[in-house]
Formats: sequence, structure tokens, C-alpha cells
Amino acid sequence: MEMDPYVVLGLAPNANDHDIKSAYRRAARRLHPDVNQNNPGAAVQFSDITAAHELLTNVDRRVAYDREAAEAQSENQLTLGFRITPSKRVVGPLSEPQVIYLLAEIIPDPRARDKQEQKHESRLNLTLVLDHSNSMNGSRIDEVKVAAHRIIDQLSPDDIFSVVGFNDFSEVLIPATPVKDKAALKARVSMMNASGGTEIFKGLEAGIAENRTYLGPRLVNHIVLLTDGNTYGDQERSVNLARVVAKEGIAISAMGLGQEWNDEFLDELASATGGTSEYIKSASAVVRFLNDHIRNLSNVFAERVQISVAPDPDVRLESAFKLAPNPQALSITQGYIPLGSLQTTRKISVLLQFEMPADMKAGFRSIARLVLNADILANRRQQHIALSDISLEISESPRPEEPPTAIVDALGKLTLYRMQERAREAIERGDIQEATSRLENLEARLLAMGEVELAQQARSEAQQVAYTNNLSDKGRKALKYQTRHLLLGSSVEEQPE
Repeated sequence: MEMDPYVVLGLAPNANDHDIKSAYRRAARRLHPDVNQNNPGAAVQFSDITAAHELLTNVDRRVAYDREAAEAQSENQLTLGFRITPSKRVVGPLSEPQVIYLLAEIIPDPRARDKQEQKHESRLNLTLVLDHSNSMNGSRIDEVKVAAHRIIDQLSPDDIFSVVGFNDFSEVLIPATPVKDKAALKARVSMMNASGGTEIFKGLEAGIAENRTYLGPRLVNHIVLLTDGNTYGDQERSVNLARVVAKEGIAISAMGLGQEWNDEFLDELASATGGTSEYIKSASAVVRFLNDHIRNLSNVFAERVQISVAPDPDVRLESAFKLAPNPQALSITQGYIPLGSLQTTRKISVLLQFEMPADMKAGFRSIARLVLNADILANRRQQHIALSDISLEISESPRPEEPPTAIVDALGKLTLYRMQERAREAIERGDIQEATSRLENLEARLLAMGEVELAQQARSEAQQVAYTNNLSDKGRKALKYQTRHLLLGSSVEEQPE
């Protein structure tokens, strides 16, 4: 079924021709590429409103759409919430640009929990892409095999499972197949041996081919990549491939084991598809990480969740950061920002940072238009769309206003993550004094929060930078991923209402 044209244009289902044309013109004045340039969110939304306008102004297509929508509505389908909270509702006009934050929350239908209690779990189309290069020899490869065996035990006969191993080449260990004979699947995994180098693109390409075999809208189509090494010369091809499969509905999660892998590359790979990236310190933690990840995939309410953000022409989207359930920086260079899966019992929270223009006129004004798309797996008509058009009041004398606790809490912890980022950037510029100072400040902030162990890591890295002009591989990853995980303790991680 086509995207809901009424929601796209912000119309009621009984809208007449005049209403439809007026709504289209209003939206087009904000979204048209000639007006809102270099804005990928506005570009995709303009395409969507144009398609919606064409559908609703075609009598036959509108009648057919309305009939199908009425049938779906009669089935009491599940829905989801899309809540936007601004950091301020009234702002004063300043002579310089100012920053505004929006907290976007995507909330599963509470009725879905009843279905979960009745054992209606989501069906998986799961592919493991496993590094078995020479550096994985010993306990690492052994733990990966154990983890894969336990994943097989978790899967149901209706799930689809495949495994690809890679080193200098890729090898399909288990072609995509329903999970019928678990003993045979485990035996194939056990045949994996460590040898050769690391070429992630080859493994990823083969894994995607297997996942595509059963790719379907009613499945959680997911690839889990695990590696312990750097790949050379194929990062760009891998990320480009990830962007392609994201449009097909496949998510990629990437897990780095040990210290020798490229965290920025795995972050970019996962972010491009709505997946997650994780740092696994030691081989002994592999089983827990992988099994927890698969357990969450079995608890999915909606798949292929994505938002598009179209700021007004004089407003700029500066950054987007997923706060929960898996904290991660998000890319804002594409029209839609993929967010991955929405679990039955946990909401998705995203913090958006905007730069507002200087010298704004008093009165109410629009800020940004946010559109949510998701596929609710239990519904016959799966596609769900929601629109939120955000406005603020500009006042010469704004009344005192306490910012929402959730935003204050998230910003406080996000600041810690950004402090280690700024230290890394200072090192890349060769400014060792600034990097050391930022790490020392990070240590002080962490101690004030009671994060003693992480504070000690920050102090150790400050000393490392002072002596060697660089961070250690272990320290860099520990600070990055552990400051990121501090966000899981903020109020944005509360259970959905």
C-alpha cells in the first residue's frame, strides 16, 4: 500500500480539492529545492508531498486508496507514538545565531506487549559475517563458535539463518535457510578455522547476498559483522554498499573485538543502515554481546524505522544523535536518517541540534518538519507514517522556562562523549596541549559523576597523550564507547508509556 497521502500533507481524510491544493502549496513553499537548498531532508519530503498531491488529485487512485485504508482501519491495527519535545518553547531574538534542541521519541503501541506475552516474536532473517583471519586464532575463534551455537539455539524453525566467514576471501558456511536442523548448522560453524588477512568488503558482500535470498517486509532483515582487525582499501566500498542495502530494508550491526579495528569505519557502516556498533574488549565477552543483540532482534515491534528532518530554509540541522536504545551519532547527509528497529518494550530517542538565525522577528514561526516512517510487523498494512511540524514563539521578553529534564540530562552526558571526540580532533590537528586539557577536564567531570574507573582511564590517556602525542588504541575505544553508554542511564531510556 502507498504511503498515507493525508498524513504527508497534514490533511483529514475528508479534505476537498481546495484543501489538498492549499496544503501542497504551503508545504512546497518550505520544501521546494529552489527555496530550501542543500537540505537532503527537504528534498525527500518535497518528493513525498508531490507524490501525495498527485495521488489525491487523481479521483480513481484516491478512491482505491481510501477503500484499502478503510479495510485496514477496521482491523484495529497497532500504531506508534511520535513525540517531539523542544528545549525551549519561547526564545528571544538575538543578534547572533542560537541553538535549539528537539528530543524526538518513537514509542511502541502498549498493546504490543500483550502480543509479546503470547509469544508472538518477530521472525528473523539473520546473517552472521564472521572474521576468521589469522588474528582470530585461539580463544577468539573458539568464543565466536560458541556464540554462534547459542544463537542457533535461540532461533525458531521459522527464522532464516546464514553464516559467512571471511579473511582474504569470503566463504558461505551456511547458505540462507530456515532453522530446521540445528545440529547440522552447528557442525558447519564448528568447521571454521583462523587463517589469512582481513578484507571486510568481501565478507559483507557475500553476507548481503545471503540475506537477500529471503529478504522480506515481514522479517527483521539483519546482518551482524564481527571483526578484530583493520580492513585496507575497501572501507568506502563497504559503506556505499551499506547505504544501498539500507534502502532495501537490511540493517547492519558491527562489533569490533579487541583493539586493532577501525572504530570510525564500523560506526559509519552501522549508522548508514540503522544498525549499531559495539566494542567488545575481550574474547570472553563475545558470547554475551552477540546473544544479547540477537535477543533484542527477536523483540522487534517495528522495522525499518527512519525519520526525515526538513528545517526551514533559514534554520540549519547541525547534528543528530540517537540516545536510546543504542547510543550512536547519526549521519545527516542523506534524506532519511535510518534508526533501525523499534523494540516492543523500549522507545527510540533521538536528540536533534538546530542553529536558529540571528535577528528573528517576534511572533510564532515554524522551525522544522519531521516525518517518521516505520513498518509495524504485526499489521497487515505495515507502513506507518507520522508528521510533526514544529513551531516556536519568538518574544522580546520570553518568560523564564526550565528546559525539559530529559534534554538537560541527555546533554550533560552527551557533553562527556563530545569531550573525548574534541580531544581526538585536537590530536589530529597536532594540538597536544588542548587534547591533554580536554582529557583532564573529562576526568574531573567523570569523577564528579562517580564514574571512577572511567575517570582513571581518562587520566591515563591524558598522560599517554602528553608522552606520545597520541591516544592508545585501547584507551581511545574505551573512552568513546563507555562515555556513549553513559547515556543509557539518562531519563530518555525510561520505559515507554
